[in-house]
Amino acid sequence: MAERQTEQSGSYLGIDTWPDERILDALVGGQERAIAAVRQAAPTIARAAVILAQRLTSGGRVFYAGAGTSIRVAVQDGSELPATFGMPEERIRYLIAGGRAAMFDTLAEAEDDEADGLAQAENCASGDTLIAVAASGSTHFTVAAASRARDKGAFVIAVVNNPGSRLAAAADLEILLPTGPEVIAGSTRLAAGTAQKAALNLLSTLTHIKLGAVHDGLMVNVETGNAKLRHRAAGIVAAIAGVDEAWAGAALDMAGGNVKPAVLLCAGAKNLAAAQRILAAANGNLRLAMSRIADT
Repeated sequence: MAERQTEQSGSYLGIDTWPDERILDALVGGQERAIAAVRQAAPTIARAAVILAQRLTSGGRVFYAGAGTSIRVAVQDGSELPATFGMPEERIRYLIAGGRAAMFDTLAEAEDDEADGLAQAENCASGDTLIAVAASGSTHFTVAAASRARDKGAFVIAVVNNPGSRLAAAADLEILLPTGPEVIAGSTRLAAGTAQKAALNLLSTLTHIKLGAVHDGLMVNVETGNAKLRHRAAGIVAAIAGVDEAWAGAALDMAGGNVKPAVLLCAGAKNLAAAQRILAAANGNLRLAMSRIADT
């Protein structure tokens, strides 16, 4: 089998003797190649977002699976979804090689545990989506988890940095990010990790735009769990409804901290019940709900 691209050595002989500026330039070049790889994969990311949004709308959950750097990047993406987009935490799951301890400790042998990958994926079901992330595309734990999840009826998206991988073969859809050799051979926390983070960021963000969590570039499902977030939410309500922040804050209080019904209150909904009814009829789409205010 050919050596994986992420394990190959590039043109970096003697890098430890180079001036700092030249080393950093090489590292920045690797990051630029990472973003270029993500841009190349944009059409596939868009396809994945359509599928993920449809399955979430139908009540499915999203699972992230991986080992080492890959799962740490994936958890970073998933853990931000509730606060940013209002996604219920119980609908996000993680299949982590070595368990939660591996998020902080180096449990390298865990990535070889196929049995654990199979076991952790047992909870996947029809309607769910598994996002399996592995730079090599050959991580035993991740390939096993993807295979079992697919057997259980989940739709499997593989995010990989090497072509022709086992993980891609086990998936329904491959997002290939061909970042090539790392500046430090095999250190996929560099370009491969950057590409994974960017691709997952694009996938989750586009998905939630489709789900109605974004309006005019604003987070209309943002959680309001602290003073900073309440202030942000009031600013969002004010900007969308065209009112001052005092009125926006009052409407936000009436709406229990929820931006969308607060906007509708400011836009003319008779009361909170009416705002919630209009929003539900619009399937949570704020733009559509606002267009229907005049009909109430």
